[in-house]
Amino acid sequence: MQVRTGRRRWQARRAGVVAAAAAMLLVVTGCGSSTGSSGAQTGPITAIDPYGGDLAEEGTPKEGGTLILGTDREAVSFDPTVQNTNMAQNAVYDSLLRLSPDGKVEPFIATGMTTSDDGTTWTMTLTPNVTFSDGTDFDANAVIVNTQRHIDKATSPAHAYAAMIADMQAVDPLTVRFTLTSPLASFPIVFAQSGFNGTLGMIISPAALQKYGKDIADNPVGAGPFTLTSWARDSKMTLARNPNYWQQGKPYLDGLEFRPLPDTETRTSSTQNGDIDLAFAAYNQELVRGLNNPDLRVYYGPGNSGEYLFFNFTTAPFDDRSMREAIIRALDMKALSASQYNNRLTTATSLFDGAGPFHTQQAADLWPTFDQAKAKELVDAYRAKGGNPDFTFKTTSSRQPFAEFVQAQMAAIGIDVDVKTYDLAQYSSAVVQSGDFQLSTTVAPLDNPFPGAQRLVGTGGSGNFGKYSNPDVDTWLADAAVTGDDAQRTKDYQQVEVQVNKDLAVVWISRAYLATITKKDVKGVDRYLSRDMFFATTWLDR
Repeated sequence: MQVRTGRRRWQARRAGVVAAAAAMLLVVTGCGSSTGSSGAQTGPITAIDPYGGDLAEEGTPKEGGTLILGTDREAVSFDPTVQNTNMAQNAVYDSLLRLSPDGKVEPFIATGMTTSDDGTTWTMTLTPNVTFSDGTDFDANAVIVNTQRHIDKATSPAHAYAAMIADMQAVDPLTVRFTLTSPLASFPIVFAQSGFNGTLGMIISPAALQKYGKDIADNPVGAGPFTLTSWARDSKMTLARNPNYWQQGKPYLDGLEFRPLPDTETRTSSTQNGDIDLAFAAYNQELVRGLNNPDLRVYYGPGNSGEYLFFNFTTAPFDDRSMREAIIRALDMKALSASQYNNRLTTATSLFDGAGPFHTQQAADLWPTFDQAKAKELVDAYRAKGGNPDFTFKTTSSRQPFAEFVQAQMAAIGIDVDVKTYDLAQYSSAVVQSGDFQLSTTVAPLDNPFPGAQRLVGTGGSGNFGKYSNPDVDTWLADAAVTGDDAQRTKDYQQVEVQVNKDLAVVWISRAYLATITKKDVKGVDRYLSRDMFFATTWLDR
């Protein structure tokens, strides 16, 4: 995979991207109103400006102003080696590379990345005259120092990919050569993806690393468009314009203010009444209300993977496939859509979106359909052989109604479910990441099949919290990452999708509802489907 060397803006190519939708790695299911106002509707929610606005059509950017943003959780850290969701990271660091809407890797701070031997040796070149906000040089040494941190830290979300590097050399101040332990055609992607998924692309000033040590988590120094000025945890975080930003004339805003609003209703009402300018929406009800409000604009794309339930494969009853099938067959998705999703459930039955190249009808056909009688039969058979099908269902406090729906559906087939809810921060660390659950919820969109699919369903994947494991899946995932043959890569991912559905690895619920919802006067939105934004182009039309 060669990185494109010409610097391009995604939105300037919007028409071409839509025309090539069949070839996208991150596929959306349709196009919606760019105004974000569709009136009250029913049915699955399709894509609406999934990667942001058309910068060329939004007018001449105005300078100044502070953008107020509402997040669904408090950030844990600015350290890219710590797995957490921190929407401010891109504002401080930028990224070495970026993913375009058609799934290609494009330059950003790095001007290019090429291989001379089919994926074992990679050469990265950097933009000249870039400095960190502390005035030190953004150079090859900085890239090496930061990449080494991911190699050294086994808990880093990017460790598995960094550990494939056998050697790094600074050829000159603006050139880094990476030698891998084995060929990896998809290697540039790990310098382009979001922080939560694990990225090598967010670079911290080596001088700041030496100065702050472990406290770098609260004192980030990058080369992004903004710098951190204050952080009162669970209250607000403020960032100011970086006067020495490497993209001349940007950013347009004077500052950013992030407010953690973990309660969904509070976040939604803050969006609706104008207390915040931009919301990182996480749930269906936020998205639907945003679509129905003519004063708001919505950016959304369903993408691959999405919202599902984790089975814990290491403990009863879900170490038994028959019980996993029973749970799936017991859930009435039409009733769920009506009661929990405003009749706008974007149903998922497989790892990849139905319109994309990696999805196969075979995988969809393998997925068990709603059948309470069959579900009860499986439960009764499990009890007859001495098993206990009752279980504890753990989720976030905002998903209490969903949990009660699951509880009622299970009662109908003879299973007693104990529901336990947690605030989002506690749930992420104490439940999901620790593996302390039998059944749990999650939302995990894929920015790209590599390394996203491995992270979710590969053995030991950083997002594979249920500990699902199949050696064939691991083989196909590894081959998809290594091969430079697009046809072979597609075949590998199709086989993964089929096997995951055969094994009933998770309970597919829907595609993700990770949307960006803004006031109409917020312009220049530039985003991934995961909601991660690039803030240099954002401006306020006030």
